[in-house]
Amino acid sequence: MSDCWLRVSISRQQLELLEAERVLQCYPISTARNGPGEQEGSGCTPRGRHCIRARIGAGQPLNAVFRGRRFTGEIYSQALARKHPQRDWILTRILWLSGCEPGFNRLGTVDSMRRYIYIHGTPDTEPMGVALSHGCIRMRNADLLDLFERVTTGTAVVIDL
Repeated sequence: MSDCWLRVSISRQQLELLEAERVLQCYPISTARNGPGEQEGSGCTPRGRHCIRARIGAGQPLNAVFRGRRFTGEIYSQALARKHPQRDWILTRILWLSGCEPGFNRLGTVDSMRRYIYIHGTPDTEPMGVALSHGCIRMRNADLLDLFERVTTGTAVVIDL
């Protein structure tokens, strides 16, 4: 799948896997509650050209919980959620994004990678198609597993309105 790339639409709350210009798969997502933006600390989803810098979590179980990009040994459940009501759950897999446009989404106070912008799983009770994240792109866990197997480090990602 080396010719594949991802297009994220903030307005449609949708992520598309494409080969050239042909859509292979379309997934519902959830981007930032604060809307689009590149500034560090904004809680916004950055726009522009990105690439997948790292694929994290291969081989971990569905609903594996990550903190600091490391598997905690926990598997998400409603009981765990009740125990930790303030956690921003990062589940199943992480696709860590790096901006490709210096001064816009790379380097300085607009660096997507330094902002820890990921495509990641979220509890299946969280709605898709609604902007609710803290800047990342949230996906259903089963959808993320499918996508994870279809992309590589270096896959292009374009995030637009």
